[in-house]
Amino acid sequence: MLVPLAVSIIYGGGDYTAFLLAILISTLIGIFLSLLKPTDKKFRTKDALIATALAWIFLSLFGALPFYFSGYFNSFIDCAFESISGFTTTGASILTNVEILPKGILFWRSFSQWIGGIGILVFLLAITPSINASSINLLRAEGTGPSDKFIPKIRETAKFMFLIYFIMTAILIFLLYTVGLPIYDSVLNAFSTAGTGGFSIMNANISAYNNIAAETIITIFMFLFGISFTLYFILLGKNIKKFFKDEELRLYFGIIITAIIIITLNISGLYSGFLEALRYSSFQVSSIISTTAFTITDFNLWPTLSQIILLFLMITGCCAGSTGGGIKLARILILWKTLKNELNKIFHPGSVKTVTINEKNIKQDLITNTTLYFFIYFIIFFVAVLLISIEGKDLITSTTTIIASLSNIGLGLGAIGPVGNFAIFSSFSKIVISFCMLAGRLEFFPILLLLTPSAWKKTL
Repeated sequence: MLVPLAVSIIYGGGDYTAFLLAILISTLIGIFLSLLKPTDKKFRTKDALIATALAWIFLSLFGALPFYFSGYFNSFIDCAFESISGFTTTGASILTNVEILPKGILFWRSFSQWIGGIGILVFLLAITPSINASSINLLRAEGTGPSDKFIPKIRETAKFMFLIYFIMTAILIFLLYTVGLPIYDSVLNAFSTAGTGGFSIMNANISAYNNIAAETIITIFMFLFGISFTLYFILLGKNIKKFFKDEELRLYFGIIITAIIIITLNISGLYSGFLEALRYSSFQVSSIISTTAFTITDFNLWPTLSQIILLFLMITGCCAGSTGGGIKLARILILWKTLKNELNKIFHPGSVKTVTINEKNIKQDLITNTTLYFFIYFIIFFVAVLLISIEGKDLITSTTTIIASLSNIGLGLGAIGPVGNFAIFSSFSKIVISFCMLAGRLEFFPILLLLTPSAWKKTL
């Protein structure tokens, strides 16, 4: 919080006291917790999952303190909602007028998405000195999708990921500044793009700038941050052939191109020509599939076909190991190939064929975990929709709200579309949505483990 504190002092606005109070409380509690010395320092998988879930929950709650002390939010639940949405890179907001917020608070919103994009725990692993071999459990617990680490040592893995992330963000800031965005706006929009979070500092979102060059740059970088960081390591190793042969990347690219073409043709009648339709469709497709959720047009007004395609992209998300959310295309590949294998066994009962991705065999436990993930996703989706539907919102709003929360996209259809937000929901629904945001970001298992009584029993 020292960074947004400095921003608030530089730009004024009087919000520096909110950060000073939040820093004081966080420091005092941090000192107290640091005095507690565990007798058993071994980190088991169970411990890592619980620690990960608790870390995200409490860091989000501490992150809500500046919002609360600023006086611009109605309740602490609203503050916690905004903070959880930031750190999970969901981008769902309860603010109806973000432009009245002081510069420091706006900076903290976007900065939380930048930290959350690379992962709170990966960020900590990259900057803290005391790392041991068992820390790999933390990285696995906090990882996004079925993606392997790409450097043998955990600390080097975290540092390398953070370095790539930092450099890409810096390049994006520079490019946005060169095409006419103010430096403050360039930094915050870059934070939200890199974290694929989509918090905007303008009420009209990216369309407020009316800057086609900036839109194009953001479109490209939303796509880039939706690619697995493992592939960037491969690319830097000059293995270009392996990079472009990656099956998940090819599926990602293929889905984007197909979606842009179909939507462009479908909406061309709504705009002045093909190129303008292409501009809007390419931006929104890149924004939705990367789960960034920036907007430059109201796609609630698009034809049903285009809306269905966007809804599909909300659910699938982008690549495993990226900063984006959603189910992840790697899981879809695994289930698709598993289905093909099972169908093949019907016609050829004696055949033995394993599921492979990028010429590597996929272990059965990963297939099982992938199947469980889909089952848990739809169970939580069904229960959460039932809970928030008590308020009586329409079907499209209720269903896409939970999809947007579980997929960490923060943007749906209906009342939570490009011109709406989550302020319409009650405190109870906001708590349900916050749970979905955390569960979706941590891919269910860490959060669900907290609710399991046996997880709290001491392991001998």
